[in-house]
Amino acid sequence: MTVYTIKDISEMFHLPASTLRYYEDMNILTNIRRTASGQRIYEAKHVHRLRTICCLKRTGLSIAKLQAFFTYEEREPEHIDDILNLLTEQQQHITEQLIQFRKDLAHVNRKLHYYGDIKAALTSGKALPRWSNYRDKQF
Repeated sequence: MTVYTIKDISEMFHLPASTLRYYEDMNILTNIRRTASGQRIYEAKHVHRLRTICCLKRTGLSIAKLQAFFTYEEREPEHIDDILNLLTEQQQHITEQLIQFRKDLAHVNRKLHYYGDIKAALTSGKALPRWSNYRDKQF
């Protein structure tokens, strides 16, 4: 069985050790054994759980909802509707974020074209472009 130190896990997930300890304190990273000297021993099950934690955190799921999710997972058959509802709500949240990100990306692309054209105009001595010509364009 492969085991990991807190440093190993911290590097693997690009998380500070304090965050790992916080997840343990908040009961979303559980059943971590310790050596005789008190060092944490992480196993494959912790790596798998951390992948889920990091994924859901990136999508904006709160610690409270993570706690609920993992509590539901402990007794899946009893809480299958709760799990599905939580994940469906998160899916909707992610979808809304993606829609907004696409709009924001389009705006950034228009700005890049606009300022790139300003630079080209300055270099060539041509008239500067007007932002109103870029406002509704797709690039």
